Amino acid sequence: MAANAAASSPSAPWYRSLDRSQWNTLLAANLGWLFDGYEVYAVILTLGVALHQLLDPSLLPQLRSYFGFIIATTLLGWGVGGLIGGVLADYIGRKRTMMIAILAYSLMTGLSALAWSWASFAVLRFLVGVAIGSEWATGASITAELWPDKARGRGAGLMQCGLGLGFFTASLVWYFVGSHGPDAWRYMFLIGVVPGLFTLWLRRGIPESPVWEQTNQQRRAAVERKRSGRPLETDHSLTRFTMHELFADPAVRARLIIVCLMSLATTLAWWGISSWVPLYIGGVAKNAGLSEPTWQAYAGMAYNVGAIIGYIGLGFLADVYGRKPITLLFFVLALVMTPVLFLWTHDLTLLLLVTGLNGLFTLGQYSWMPVWLPELFPTRVRATGVAFAFNTPRFIAFLGPLFAPVLIGYFGGLGHAAVSISLIYVVGFLATLALPETRGKPLPENI
Repeated sequence: MAANAAASSPSAPWYRSLDRSQWNTLLAANLGWLFDGYEVYAVILTLGVALHQLLDPSLLPQLRSYFGFIIATTLLGWGVGGLIGGVLADYIGRKRTMMIAILAYSLMTGLSALAWSWASFAVLRFLVGVAIGSEWATGASITAELWPDKARGRGAGLMQCGLGLGFFTASLVWYFVGSHGPDAWRYMFLIGVVPGLFTLWLRRGIPESPVWEQTNQQRRAAVERKRSGRPLETDHSLTRFTMHELFADPAVRARLIIVCLMSLATTLAWWGISSWVPLYIGGVAKNAGLSEPTWQAYAGMAYNVGAIIGYIGLGFLADVYGRKPITLLFFVLALVMTPVLFLWTHDLTLLLLVTGLNGLFTLGQYSWMPVWLPELFPTRVRATGVAFAFNTPRFIAFLGPLFAPVLIGYFGGLGHAAVSISLIYVVGFLATLALPETRGKPLPENI
């Protein structure tokens, strides 16, 4: 009652319009993404150490190629899992899909610690990627459906910052664990089993999305009418497979193509450039006679402090100024910060500051997806559409880590290769211009 009264008052702060179930839903989505973030950044931080143990010594000169292959394998699994998870969330529910994804992630992460060769590690990384991909679209959809229109961007930004918190947590843990011998990387993945316990709270702590439950009832009724041979009126779209419906509806299809181009720009640039930041700064520190693992951890923490600010900042700014202008701004500044980091900064201390700014715009940029994507698709295909847009570009973006070593060699260094890859941000900028502004509007049931 108090929340409703606060919501009806124009002068009331936005957070007073929220009830406990809405905050719990945000917490669940944030923690689910935090766990995923920990796991993803754990492999980025530890992969060099792990490959030194898993590779035959004769293959160590090709370390960068194997590094890129493992990252690409994780990303490919992420794409597959994301599509599966989005469809499941539209059919069996947001909450149930989130629980399945977190349990699968915990199991596969723990098994990663037992890898006995680089090939077994690659297979396990693919399976971890499948589980991680299944979680994000579910959290983004349920947060958008339970939070009020005027605060939806803030909720999405607070949800998305879980990834940065997970990245930061992994960097912090690695700072303490990284010096514990050649098996330190295994300890990082064993810690990743803990999130499975979170599902015990998740089962009772958050509600299912009422918006999804209503649409699911309508879907079941439409399917039953079709099976019984009774005529359908306006609900024929509910009887089609959600993935098919994305392309059958012209308006949905047009939006899907635009957001996939934007997502490709964000995703390819990050995995092709910024996933190399710890390795790059560690190499600079090593050349200066300093500890490589320590400076990799410093770089990870600096990058992800910036990312957390970017995640939250984009969501809050999008609620004030609109989705389109803020997303355009982040694309431009991500493009600018790439040469600043990789070409124009050489002092290690200053490099950490620039790393934080780079993280703010390159990784923080991801918040446009949970902020904007749920507002572009109707409920019947929301999770499928969000998942498709978020994950399908990974089937292209996974090539970034594979070809990055080739580009580094071709351009004579990581800096020039990074700048060349960052030009994909121009594609994202241009695609953004074609989307409608949705700030403060109700979630669509039809478009």
